[in-house]
Amino acid sequence: MRIDIITVLPKMFDGPLNQSIMQRAQDAGLVEINIHNLRDYSTDKQKSVDDYQYGGGAGMVLMIEPIANAINSLQKSAQYDEIIYLSPDGELLNQGMANKLSTLSNLILLCGHYKGIDERVRQNIITKEISVGDYVLSGGELAAAVLTDSIVRLIPGAISDETSALTDSFQDGMLAPPVYTRPAEYEGHKVPDVLLSGHEGKINKWREEQAEKRTEERRPDLNK
Repeated sequence: MRIDIITVLPKMFDGPLNQSIMQRAQDAGLVEINIHNLRDYSTDKQKSVDDYQYGGGAGMVLMIEPIANAINSLQKSAQYDEIIYLSPDGELLNQGMANKLSTLSNLILLCGHYKGIDERVRQNIITKEISVGDYVLSGGELAAAVLTDSIVRLIPGAISDETSALTDSFQDGMLAPPVYTRPAEYEGHKVPDVLLSGHEGKINKWREEQAEKRTEERRPDLNK
């Protein structure tokens, strides 16, 4: 898989995408993540990428030309399955969406900034808009990092135990059940006996029941 991220703040990705599973997946050749500075595609001598909005109003807007230049340049080297804009009013990211995106080959992620991007980009270039929640961030960089992580960890081989991702919360429409590890008792708090029984059938049934209970208590909306 190849993921190209277009941003005005490239250094924000130095940490999140170069640690743990993200780094191992890149080292193993499972994913290629490229960060592109939008200013490199500006034709302005000052490398400007934003301007005042027509009609007046507070806040600057990312201009269409550098964005179009960046995407056109990338499309010369690859055919992209989706060109995604990270936006507060996009489709809310969920596990099903991450699953689907992880099966694709090439993605472009465009990080918004300031007051957003010229609407003509959204109407004529972007193929999908994604939000990571009903709140506003200073820019789309953190959202792009979240989206990238949610996708890459699902690529076969990214996680050493591939079945682990399949039992995460939301994969089956429910939250994951409680988990425990050693010691079996700590300061009077004990691990449920069933988990120490070694009986696979009983353990699986307990986990299913606990997942259903936790989902009903914490996220009843998932059962609607």
